Amino acid sequence: MKYVYLGRTGLRVSRICLGMMSFGNQQAWQLELEEARPIVQKALDLGINFFDTADVYSGGRSEEITGELLSDYRDDVVIATKVFFPLEGFTTNIPPNKSGLSRYHVFRAIKASLKRLNTDYIDLYQIHRLDKSVSSEELLRTLNRLIEDHQVLHIGASSMFTWQLAKLQWTADKLGLEPFRSMQNHYNLVYREEEREMIPFCIDQEMAIIPWSPLARGFLTGKYSRANPPQSIRAKSDPFLVKRYFGDEDFEIVERVKQLSEEKGVSPAQISLAWLFSKPYVTAPILGATKVEHVEQAVEALDVNLSPDDVSFLEEAYKPHPIIGHS
Repeated sequence: MKYVYLGRTGLRVSRICLGMMSFGNQQAWQLELEEARPIVQKALDLGINFFDTADVYSGGRSEEITGELLSDYRDDVVIATKVFFPLEGFTTNIPPNKSGLSRYHVFRAIKASLKRLNTDYIDLYQIHRLDKSVSSEELLRTLNRLIEDHQVLHIGASSMFTWQLAKLQWTADKLGLEPFRSMQNHYNLVYREEEREMIPFCIDQEMAIIPWSPLARGFLTGKYSRANPPQSIRAKSDPFLVKRYFGDEDFEIVERVKQLSEEKGVSPAQISLAWLFSKPYVTAPILGATKVEHVEQAVEALDVNLSPDDVSFLEEAYKPHPIIGHS
């Protein structure tokens, strides 16, 4: 396993982060504790020390599974979780103050996450989305209080516009507060809008970049085709999959991924991950896995070398997309 620094924190993390959203009981494709155990164990055996979850995943069940499976390894792993969405899920009947980034909600959410994760502190606590009803100063003072109280080591952000992150970082600097140390953004071969502003800004700020959906919810594994409607369990239960990734231009990129994978004798997923690993600014893609072999193949992808011509071949079919994933 290869390890890199998480931005300027001095914390070293594996080049692959295991995403724990795959574990829980809210969707048909998610795995409960005993099914998740061999996947997490394989990740640990292969040297992965970075694990990402969120309180909203399966209404907190993902955090519980994470805490259970990593309890014996707490001194050797980096645990990241997130706050913003209500545990009740994406419904219209959310009780007041059960979501967002108010101090009221964050203080209650961190207490609940610590209990579910069975830990005294969280290594990286991230805002899952930006709450426009909370001022930058209020938000940063709230999160910094968690650091002062030794409940959190570092804070991170997730999908938003670059100007919004810039405002937060400027506010932290102005007030002498701990800034956001990482950006968990939507970035893969079929969605590269982050290259316009967010990634250059994060490079300038020396922030870690930990992309979510590096395989575009499985689209970049090459298992879907233009001709046949998707029939997988994930496709039937995940409304975002087809909505985000099934354009003609996306299939053109997947076809190039498959062509290159055949030439190199590896899987399309490994080519897609190798493309991310070829970007020096990417710290660790967040990999979702539902099988042990998914983890094994991801680690093997670290050794798949793409030439500059390979990268150009994969990238040249890309066309601009609407902004996806900020809400």
